[in-house]
Amino acid sequence: MSPPNHLGDKEKARDERGDNSSIIAMGPTQDNSFLEADSVYQAKARILNDAIQEIGMGRYQWQLFVVTGFGWMADNLWPIVTGLILPPVLKEFRFQGPLLKLGQNIGLLVGAAFWGVGSDIWGRKISFSITLLIVGIFSIVAGASPNYIALTTFAALWSVGVGGNLPVDSSIFLEFVPASHQYLLTVLSIWWAFGQLLGSLVAWPLIGNFSCPTTEPPSPCPRSSNQGWRWFLFTMGGLMMFLWAIRFFLFTLYESPKYLMGRGRDVEAVKVVHKVAKANGKESSLTVERLMSAGTLQSPRETKRDLAMDNSAIAVIRRHLSKFSSGHVKALFATRKLAYSTSLLIILWALIGLAFPLYNSFVTYYLDSRGADFGDGSVYITYRNQVILSVIGVPGALLAGWLVELPYLGRRGTLAIATVLTGAFILASTTARSSNALLGWNCGYSFTSNIMYGVLYALSPEVFPTKDRGTGNALTASANRVFGIMSPIIAIYADLTSEVPIFIAGAIFCAAGFIALLLPFEPRGHASL
Repeated sequence: MSPPNHLGDKEKARDERGDNSSIIAMGPTQDNSFLEADSVYQAKARILNDAIQEIGMGRYQWQLFVVTGFGWMADNLWPIVTGLILPPVLKEFRFQGPLLKLGQNIGLLVGAAFWGVGSDIWGRKISFSITLLIVGIFSIVAGASPNYIALTTFAALWSVGVGGNLPVDSSIFLEFVPASHQYLLTVLSIWWAFGQLLGSLVAWPLIGNFSCPTTEPPSPCPRSSNQGWRWFLFTMGGLMMFLWAIRFFLFTLYESPKYLMGRGRDVEAVKVVHKVAKANGKESSLTVERLMSAGTLQSPRETKRDLAMDNSAIAVIRRHLSKFSSGHVKALFATRKLAYSTSLLIILWALIGLAFPLYNSFVTYYLDSRGADFGDGSVYITYRNQVILSVIGVPGALLAGWLVELPYLGRRGTLAIATVLTGAFILASTTARSSNALLGWNCGYSFTSNIMYGVLYALSPEVFPTKDRGTGNALTASANRVFGIMSPIIAIYADLTSEVPIFIAGAIFCAAGFIALLLPFEPRGHASL
């Protein structure tokens, strides 16, 4: 699959003459110190972009595509895991199922905030090396949970690791990939689809064959007859440990050159570019003198205010949390058009953050109960259908990478259409009067939702102004996780066997699709700075 040309002739010419007005025109006018630092950073970023483009898409970037893909896979796998184990866990522990999702979503919120800020404090490498390890350890321990309180606690803990994968891994990949292949950030979501497929394939034989049967009224479900979900957690946790070992022992991650440059470490940034070139079997013409000719970005260690407290952990955290200051937030709303764009993105992420877990977390239980009404509601059939849904999602991720580069459609149009269709398929599923019809509607949902998420995760970082991108990403991610926490609370007051959660989720997706169509900026054709 070869996408349309990423940078048109006009964009290439504009990039060569150093004019990035197509990107920074979105941003507000700030005081002179901000403008000076911003212009120096952008000039240096363009030089690094040229250097990465000169190296091209080679061995190192393709290896990075795989190892960062592990994080994307984990990001979708573990929310799916809690949905897959929900029916047998409810039978054994007899508690309110949404409590498990509530614990998980709280962990995801903490993880996203902690690892996102942490990667700016100590760099990308540490976060990249630890997150999967945390997931593996606590998920294996969770398999031995004696009650729902322990299980919910461990789900929150493994989610702290899961929550850090996507923001860290997407940043790493975007900062190493050449502009000509930036569309691969969308294609990277194929790993997201693989996560769902893998979880469903493993759950099918384990949970399908080693769980208490569905009966009406519910019969006792002792642990000895319900080991499938525990073996499933052991297996998935072991997989995370294996993927972590590949990252830690078999792959050498270089620190992001843009991160190093932003910290005033130009010499190290140039060294990394040359290491990447060597890994690709090429040479880079980038020199320290060329990078420094664009100006000097003062390292946080060099400011007078920071010298006296450079070794203070509190001071370090305060400096890096400064990106959440009112000045950076106000910058995202400084003009009417920019405020409109920022507000729509926050609303979009919040709505999808509510709708996706509200539906996905309870779809297995819903299918199980509806299947019983049709006379074929065995656990085996439930998880067989889940595998089918997961397979359907894989081509959706690939198609998204092609659609976002099409003229007139781009990121914005693709996201709008895919999101509306996702909601439409969810709503249509409530009309099913047979097991096959219900499965068919959910296949449509799986296909379009994978397109939707693939585009959403790539579009947002490209739309925010360069200077305030960190704050913008933090706002959207926080909205997504906060509303994700709300979804199980809503489900607590809804009957999981009814269509109520399904109607709510479908309507929210449709509304989010129309909001996506209203986004004022289209990032297609612009290199990320």
